[in-house]
Amino acid sequence: MKPNTPLLFFGLYALMFSVSVFSAELLGTEQLVYNSLAERLTAEQLQETIRIRGLWSWISYLILPLLLYFRILLVATAISIGTFFFEYDIKFSRLLNIVVKAQYVFVLPMVFQFVWFYFFRTDFTLEELQSFSPLSLGSIFGFEHFESWLIYPLQVVNLFEVAYWFILAFLLAKALQITKSKAFTIVASSYGVGLAIWVAGIMFLILNIS
Repeated sequence: MKPNTPLLFFGLYALMFSVSVFSAELLGTEQLVYNSLAERLTAEQLQETIRIRGLWSWISYLILPLLLYFRILLVATAISIGTFFFEYDIKFSRLLNIVVKAQYVFVLPMVFQFVWFYFFRTDFTLEELQSFSPLSLGSIFGFEHFESWLIYPLQVVNLFEVAYWFILAFLLAKALQITKSKAFTIVASSYGVGLAIWVAGIMFLILNIS
C-alpha cells in the first residue's frame, strides 16, 4: 500500500462522517424520524425504538470505515482484473491509492443533499430526504413514473458516478502512461461490468421481494 493511502482513506472517512453528522444535526433528521414513528407507535414503543435507533446509528458510523474499505477493495480488484486482461502491469497498492482518491467525489452528493434541503427545500419529509438522489436519471424523470425495481438503477446512474468513472480513468492513465480513452475502456470493462452485475442483482432481489 502506498504510504499516503491510509492517510487518504482516513481523511475520506473523517470527511464523510463529519458531513453526515453535521447534516443530520442541522436538518433535524432525528425529529423527522420521531414524527414519522409517532404516527404508528405507542409512546412506549416509540421510546424504545428511538433508543435502539440511536444505538444502531453510532454502530453504523463505526461500521462505515469497514464498508468503505470493502467497496474500495472490490473496485480495485475489478480494475486489477481489467489491467491484467489488457496486459498492463500495476501494483495493487497503486490501484488502492487511485480508488481512494476517486472515492472523494462521493462526498459531493452528501454536501449537495444538505445544501438542497437546508437552503432551498426547507419543508421536507423523512421519505423525501431518504430517497433524495441528486443529479440522477430518477431525479430528472421522476421516480413516481417507474416501477419499484427500476428505482435503484435510476439512482445509480448519476452525474457523480459518471465523474467517478472519469476520475478513475484519468488517474489510471497517469499511472500506466496510457491514453485516457484506453484507461476509460479498462475502467468500463472491469468496474463498469461489476457495477452492472451488482445493479442487476439488486433489481432481481427487489422483484422477488415485491
